[in-house]
Amino acid sequence: MKIILQANQKQKPARNASHSETGGEKVLREIAVDVPVSDIKTKKIKNVLKEMSQALASQDDGVAIAAPQIGYKLRIFSVSGKIFSPDFAKNREEKISSENNIKDLYFINPKISKLSREKDWVPEGCLSVRWLYGLTFRSKKATITAYDENGKKFTRGASGLLAQIFQHETDHLNGILFIDHAKNIKEELPQK
Repeated sequence: MKIILQANQKQKPARNASHSETGGEKVLREIAVDVPVSDIKTKKIKNVLKEMSQALASQDDGVAIAAPQIGYKLRIFSVSGKIFSPDFAKNREEKISSENNIKDLYFINPKISKLSREKDWVPEGCLSVRWLYGLTFRSKKATITAYDENGKKFTRGASGLLAQIFQHETDHLNGILFIDHAKNIKEELPQK
């Protein structure tokens, strides 16, 4: 099977997220570095967060993005606020709307502190390895500790899709792509 690892031409992230067939841009395979807490409120980090938000918003099917996906070797990921919309599950079957009033969440220097023993094979894809999808073995619940965009430390528990996102995005920060441990990987091009 030929693997196509390029972003949708119609919806390009803020930075070029296209990758070679040999595993992607170097930054995606490196371990990201912590952001000093004193730097979280700086213009540099605010710009990275803004760029992440723009890149994520440009992808109709994107639910989260990690800083390495747009070229920054920083331990940051963002979750789209659209996943908290009451209609999100229904809209996933149709076209996901990127218009909502629910704010994106930022996780700076995230650390997963707890994963449930109960796991399941769940479908997964990634903006960095278009249009590949497969099944990954993920914990059904996860707890994460991180800093928000204001430098405030918080802990959040999650189940289902959000727990899966915590694990997928933390993998990105450790240089791991879902295709490294997924099964039944196949290419599914978008329907025109």
